[in-house]
Amino acid sequence: MLTLDKIYHAKYILKQVIRETDIIHAPKINPESNIWLKTENLQITGSFKVRGAYYKMSCLSDEEKAKGVIACSAGNHAQGVALAASKNGIKSIICLPDGAPISKVEATKSYGAEVCLVKGVYDDAYAEALRQRDEYGYTFIHPFDDENVIAGQGTIGLELIEQVPDMDAVIVPIGGGGLISGVAFAIKSLNPKIKVYGVQATGAPSMYNAVKDGHIECLESVSTIADGIAVKEPGENTFRLVSEYVDEIVTVTDDEISAAILALMEQQKLVTEGAGAVPVAAAMFNKVPIKNKKVVCLLSGGNIDVTILSRVIKRGLLMTGRNSTLNIELLDKPGQLMDVSRIIAELGGNVISIHHERANEGSAVNGCYLRIVLETRNYEHIEQIKSALKENGFRITND
Repeated sequence: MLTLDKIYHAKYILKQVIRETDIIHAPKINPESNIWLKTENLQITGSFKVRGAYYKMSCLSDEEKAKGVIACSAGNHAQGVALAASKNGIKSIICLPDGAPISKVEATKSYGAEVCLVKGVYDDAYAEALRQRDEYGYTFIHPFDDENVIAGQGTIGLELIEQVPDMDAVIVPIGGGGLISGVAFAIKSLNPKIKVYGVQATGAPSMYNAVKDGHIECLESVSTIADGIAVKEPGENTFRLVSEYVDEIVTVTDDEISAAILALMEQQKLVTEGAGAVPVAAAMFNKVPIKNKKVVCLLSGGNIDVTILSRVIKRGLLMTGRNSTLNIELLDKPGQLMDVSRIIAELGGNVISIHHERANEGSAVNGCYLRIVLETRNYEHIEQIKSALKENGFRITND
């Protein structure tokens, strides 16, 4: 049974192990709200997951510790379990989906765990971990649906109450629901007036659907850049706790998540993974009612795969109007390209690339097309450039 005493006990146990992460003011995230960031992306192992994993392991019997532990994870729980096991002298086996970022696989190995890659997604790794548990007698460390794990994650709620006692709301990512269950239980137990909002990716809305329909559901598939919260089915404990203590759950798109990752990098100099950025995406795009409120966004992790970072940044630039592509129809005569360049330059646009080609079959014989990729300030700036080009007689074909 999850109790506030258990969460306080977890805080005591974790005191010498984890970092009490800072709260950082982020006024530009949503100018209509007073936004603060809980930086669990700067936690040891780069994620909050070490809290629940370590506390769970501290509660094991000597016999259980001797047999070893097994876990499954999209990456962050794996690193938390591996580190916790190493610190306690316990053998650990981690089942990871074979599509997990290489950086997370290597990090898990570096903490001393034996890694078992399983074909498929998180749920497939989960099934394999249970099979090995039954065969070899390991203790399974569940990533979210375990009351000791939830209690460990709930220590963040206690920290928030101490760090921001006058907060109106906290926005928390949801995958399987362990983090928000612990945080919501702790906060609501101490101050029921504080709102707790959960956020999922639109490509993995398992808890969102479950709460909306009143029963646990399993998604056929999940697809999101936020791999840390790509969970097909929430747990029984987490579903019950979320249903009781969380005020509202919303979803954000991959483009919105990308824009949030970019904003955190540019404005706050913080690197977050997709799952860690979803609360900021919810705040940026007004998915929850936080106008004129003091709000904490919980950045759950920072272990983004650097190989996709450039793609995420590009999507973030497109989403916020910082990057635009224009297809312009021209007459094939001297001076046309110079005129287009002059208009863009006068309005402060920066040309990244140009592709010029003669007209295709069916268009004017003396026509040609110009494809220009631009760096722009925002959507208003894009429209300003388009309007100026049209006023000067140029036809934009991708409106």
